[in-house]
Amino acid sequence: MARWMSVLLLFCACLALPIQAGPVVAKPEDVGLSSERLARIHEAVQRHIDAKAISGAVTLVARNGRVAHLEAHGLIDLESKRPMPKDGIFRLASMSKPITAVAVMMLLEEGKVRLTDPVWRFIPEFKGGKVAVPKGGVELPAAATGGRGGRGAAPVDVDLVPANREITVRDLLTHGSGLMSGGLGNQRAGAAASRGEGDTLAMYIPKLGSVPLDFQPGTLWRYSGLAGFDVLSRIVEIASGQPFDRFLKQRLFDPLGMKDTGFTWTPDRASRVVTLYQRTPNGLQRAENQTGLSSATYFSGAGGMVTTAEDYAQFAMMLVNGGELNGRRYLGPRTIELMSSNHTADLVNGQFGRPAHGMGFGLGVQVVEDPIAADLRVSKGAWGWAGAYGTNVHIEPQEHLVQIIMMQTSTPALQRDFENAVAQAIVK
Repeated sequence: MARWMSVLLLFCACLALPIQAGPVVAKPEDVGLSSERLARIHEAVQRHIDAKAISGAVTLVARNGRVAHLEAHGLIDLESKRPMPKDGIFRLASMSKPITAVAVMMLLEEGKVRLTDPVWRFIPEFKGGKVAVPKGGVELPAAATGGRGGRGAAPVDVDLVPANREITVRDLLTHGSGLMSGGLGNQRAGAAASRGEGDTLAMYIPKLGSVPLDFQPGTLWRYSGLAGFDVLSRIVEIASGQPFDRFLKQRLFDPLGMKDTGFTWTPDRASRVVTLYQRTPNGLQRAENQTGLSSATYFSGAGGMVTTAEDYAQFAMMLVNGGELNGRRYLGPRTIELMSSNHTADLVNGQFGRPAHGMGFGLGVQVVEDPIAADLRVSKGAWGWAGAYGTNVHIEPQEHLVQIIMMQTSTPALQRDFENAVAQAIVK
């Protein structure tokens, strides 16, 4: 009797565990896609593999909550010549940012964070910020002040003036803060911008409060590649009372069944981590730093996450479905609408490689306002973001569609070819 009681208790305990539902698979024709036309995705990717632009990729297309296309292309590693697996693990780089934005939106819904909150409400070191301006008031061209991401800005003598207002949570989400966005403030950042190997968010982020801003908050769109969203990661920690990695695991990754997603990989997953390559005149060369921005101690919501195409699809399908997936609600539909609306008017157009027209920027994601003007083969209202190593996601509410491409060598031309291959496969 005792033995049978133990079995019964074990059975009941198993029933109580959360069900980790994986992606639902569908025949393409069942969701209005053409199998024959979806085959052109592989043709597009293979052209770039043959041109030695990338080593391999994983592509995924989901519609109406079901995965209709999941394909691995090329090799996970050129040296070993191992084929790319469908569950290859990729460094997301900046494709981490939409996940961080969703974490902030969760706390917004709970009333723990407001978009209008000044950053200093959570991190006092940010109170009373200064803005770096050219010494003597000399006006500079956009390229000298970080107008296209701040790369290659020439050194300039600067003065520091008080910010017209404090930077807010919304400024960080929309890249309107001026914090470490490649402009004049970066030149005065000094030691505050240097992160130690063992630093955590709690140790490093307060230092950024002393960094001068690149422009008056809210007046420009300039991409804060790391600092802005790492500050948001720390705000999530403070507002929730949990380390950022634990918050994401409990609130998103585990419930969504994102079993291979986190800020680093465990030894048993190492064989599935896709090798990072750089393009050189001599072909693809293995990157010296294979860790990227991943860390077991510094949880960078700006660019430190790793995942698989299938895992990220669970997250993206929840978003395209209005904040709900498999009977569990993560965000309300109005919050998704707020996140994917244009908060920056036309400030993003022409910035950081964005098209000159037709674009907007929401809370952590770009928004395609006019695909014809932007010359993008996605539907009106599509939103998402890309990563520096070649990952990219488009969430298309109009088509109830998610498209994801994962690679580890940045190749924008392939991203555009993939978008075209997906668009031409939609037949209903």
